[in-house]
Amino acid sequence: MTSTAENAGQLLRLHTDPELLIVVNVWDVVSATVVAGVPGTKALATASHSIAATFGYPDQEAIPRDLMIDMCGRIAAAVDLPVSADLEAGYGDAGETVRRAIGVGVVGANLEDQMRSLPDAVRAVRAAVAAGDAEGVPFVVNARTDAFFMATDRDPKEVLADAVERGRAFLDEGAACVFVPGYLDEPTVTALVEGIGERRVSAIAVPGSLPLGRLAELGVARVSFGPFTQWATLGRLADLAAELYAGGALPAALGPPTS
Repeated sequence: MTSTAENAGQLLRLHTDPELLIVVNVWDVVSATVVAGVPGTKALATASHSIAATFGYPDQEAIPRDLMIDMCGRIAAAVDLPVSADLEAGYGDAGETVRRAIGVGVVGANLEDQMRSLPDAVRAVRAAVAAGDAEGVPFVVNARTDAFFMATDRDPKEVLADAVERGRAFLDEGAACVFVPGYLDEPTVTALVEGIGERRVSAIAVPGSLPLGRLAELGVARVSFGPFTQWATLGRLADLAAELYAGGALPAALGPPTS
């Protein structure tokens, strides 16, 4: 079994390797073990929205921190791969939340700024990195700025400048990568990579996003899929239920997924 520190080191290398890191988001043990068994999977990432929905909570830290971390720990214990957790904005204490996450085997995390003041957001990243150092784990902070995600009626140039300023500040505090969620066109991705750094920008793929190969060519480090993987799974379940209600049959040779 790989140690937590070794998994953290591996996750960090995956962010700096020339190849784009693709992480398919999971939300419970069965989704994690299925994805881990797919050839090409190098690491896993949880989605806070998906885990919260699993327990009947809305997103945005409505789920109790202990319940979120418990599920992340169950996922980490079920696979021998690095697991990065979506820890939202740190549940009021980013350092303590990261410390608890490390305690259950998690080796990296998304940490949202939710467009709080830059000093407050920087302090949260600093605390998360310090928690990893204190535990002897090179914890991989994927510091998220919601500059684009929360932009409303703002000049796009101002939004871009804000994202770059925040991203650079997060990297200065020891973040490994800067997550900029939102629908980003090619000029925007290019500008973010130029402003924040090659292999330092993390993106989310949404319907209509740039192809993964193009994101890799533009110098993006990591791509994830957020709650879309759970929505796709549940959408297929709803379709199957409708087919069965209409008199259909289960697919032939249906059985548990195998790698």
